[in-house]
Amino acid sequence: MGRNDRLGERLTPLLKSFMEKGPVGCACTVVHRGEVIYQETLGYADLDKKQEINLNTVYRIYSMTKVVTCVAALMLYEKGLYLLNDPLGDYLPEFQNPQVYKYNDFGVKTLVPAGAPIRIKDLFMMTSGITYGGDGNETERQTRAKLEKAAETMDTRTAVKAIASVPLAFEPGTRWKYGMSHDVLAALIEVLSGQKLGDFVEKEIFEPLGMKDTTFRIREDQRDRLCTMYDSSGDGTMTPNTRLDACYQPDCQLESGGAGLLSTIGDYSKFAQVLANGGELNGTRILSPKTVQLMATNHLNAQQLRDFDWTQMSGYGYGLGVRVLLDPAAGGNNGSIGEFGWAGMAGSYLLIDPKEEISIVYMQQLLPSREPFIHPRIRAVVYGAME
Repeated sequence: MGRNDRLGERLTPLLKSFMEKGPVGCACTVVHRGEVIYQETLGYADLDKKQEINLNTVYRIYSMTKVVTCVAALMLYEKGLYLLNDPLGDYLPEFQNPQVYKYNDFGVKTLVPAGAPIRIKDLFMMTSGITYGGDGNETERQTRAKLEKAAETMDTRTAVKAIASVPLAFEPGTRWKYGMSHDVLAALIEVLSGQKLGDFVEKEIFEPLGMKDTTFRIREDQRDRLCTMYDSSGDGTMTPNTRLDACYQPDCQLESGGAGLLSTIGDYSKFAQVLANGGELNGTRILSPKTVQLMATNHLNAQQLRDFDWTQMSGYGYGLGVRVLLDPAAGGNNGSIGEFGWAGMAGSYLLIDPKEEISIVYMQQLLPSREPFIHPRIRAVVYGAME
């Protein structure tokens, strides 16, 4: 039995088993050294309409947008427009004098000037002290309050100025915390390039690679192809969810560098192949191999690695916007050291293996996504079929 047959015999039943509890449909493409060795679409894009998922189905890729934003920012790095250790405030003045919340042993909060500047690398690495909106601490609460209407009223630059007005959760460069750092990186791209984020990535990445369906705003020809998002109750009951779709409409000004893109599996697989191939695809070079290598190198120190403690990230570090496999044994992981990628809130998944020149792109639309259950199993099966 050949490798491709073995992969199909194992991966297709696995994907079908996922669909018993959700998602209602999914798609997966695996490319090895330029050859598509697995491509499958299963189930429904819309359960009520019995509309099947196909290769042209459009997905909200949420945080897999981050990898595109980081690549775009690294293209400007390669032009010498900034250095990773530069203070962010040199380019975005609203970040020149950041303040930080400090808490004593009794939880008493004080506000003090930051002891160090946010450096541009802190945006890539999620070590800036900038958080998402939430309830975990005062920074999260204020960020949520500032941005509650951002999708409807703010453009990227305005949203980032609102973020800058919130004191940081910790001293820049000291801890790791997932947050809006890549949205701030998007504003840096806009300032350095003189273009809107969407225009820059369209011109520099999507058009050269032929990614015709990757966009921040849904086009009319895409509406019927947009996969329905489902909320899962955990017992197999699926409820359509349109709560988060305002930001994809044509009148929305915000282009979220952290979560805003729509894409198809074919489009995103082209982007994945570029990274698996050292920054080039079919004669189009986006980044140099050395820059891809820098991106896919762990940049976290010991304390930051302890902060990066998500269940599905055992054995991984974090590079310039991507997880990076450091210790396969720690995560029970049969992949290669140096494998990197990221995932999206609704369960989309990117894996890049430069050593084997493998890329995996998986798409679904489900909340909660079941990421810790689904993604490691896909990875195990793909590597298990390698010879």
